[in-house]
Amino acid sequence: MSFTLKVFADFICPFCYIGSATVRKLQPEFGFAIEPHSFQIHPEWPPEGLELARHPRMMDPKARQMIWNHIGELADAAGLEMKPPAILANSRLALQTAMFAREKGCGERFDQRVYQAYFKEGLNIGMRGVLLDLAIDVGLERAETEGALDSEDYAYQMGQETMLARQLGVTGVPAFFLGPYSFGGAQSEEVIREIFRRYGAEAAAAR
Repeated sequence: MSFTLKVFADFICPFCYIGSATVRKLQPEFGFAIEPHSFQIHPEWPPEGLELARHPRMMDPKARQMIWNHIGELADAAGLEMKPPAILANSRLALQTAMFAREKGCGERFDQRVYQAYFKEGLNIGMRGVLLDLAIDVGLERAETEGALDSEDYAYQMGQETMLARQLGVTGVPAFFLGPYSFGGAQSEEVIREIFRRYGAEAAAAR
């Protein structure tokens, strides 16, 4: 049965990267479409990003290491290689560029390239030059991408996405919506598979 999964995510969220990889692993099994939506979790961070040492609520290094040990385990299960980012990036421009990439038919490739750049290569995905290079990597034209970065249209779309997220009760990411079901965080493959099975069974019974 065909269905659509709404996904709210932010590129600087490690659990979004893991959750995205997990649901995509299940696509061949269930044949669903993914409807991506942007949700910026830290709009207050400066455009140039923030060094960890300058974060006003810097986490205790031991606590941060424990969290990243857990993230590493989840990433291994999802088949991803991840490490803590070198800088806390402002994701606004990356999310706007992703909207442009979707319009050009390479949204999924761009999304994955940005996640990889941030969580594997340690790049600051809030910088224009970095985003332009990533866009070229997935086949986008540099001049067109520059225009998208400057466009107020995508800034407006970001605002619309934020409004939709609020209407649906999104307070954190990743957030997934499937008919009457919603779930968040980096759930295991088996948990998400069971949600899909249950939804499919209920939809079939309702016919």
